[in-house]
Amino acid sequence: MYPKIIKLILAILTLSYSIFQFYENNIGNGIALIFLSLIFIFLYYKNEIILIIFFKLRKQDFVGTEKWLKKIKNPESSLTTKQVGYYNYLWGIVYSQTNLTQAEKFFKKAISIGLSMDHDLAMAKLSLAGILIQKRRKREATTLLNEAKKLDKQKMLLDQIKMMQQQMKRI
Repeated sequence: MYPKIIKLILAILTLSYSIFQFYENNIGNGIALIFLSLIFIFLYYKNEIILIIFFKLRKQDFVGTEKWLKKIKNPESSLTTKQVGYYNYLWGIVYSQTNLTQAEKFFKKAISIGLSMDHDLAMAKLSLAGILIQKRRKREATTLLNEAKKLDKQKMLLDQIKMMQQQMKRI
């Protein structure tokens, strides 16, 4: 994982060299270098390790996910603010399999920092509500479920929200 500043420096150097290539009438090289600088800019906003972690999580490989998460050292300085939110969100997902107290801590931190997409924030609140239901904290879980319902504009989590509300009625 490269620091953020190195990614920006590489993007600027590549873009400036592409301008030089245009000046030298090497149009093809200039266009290729512009695409290369766009890759560096993309990796500034979307961390490469977090992208790998999401692919691991998609395959339900929690051991691999945890291994890649441990590779991120000092996330506050090496990641952007939203990436730190996703970092905590991913740790919350990993710990929700084994340690609910740790998962609750990470989900709360991810929600307080913020996530860039509303459905991710709704999923974090829904997961935290599930943990709170298991810990018999019904009032907090109800507010989180209502917030998740408001954030879920495409109604992707509607079934899970209804299922959690039914579980809360049993408590």
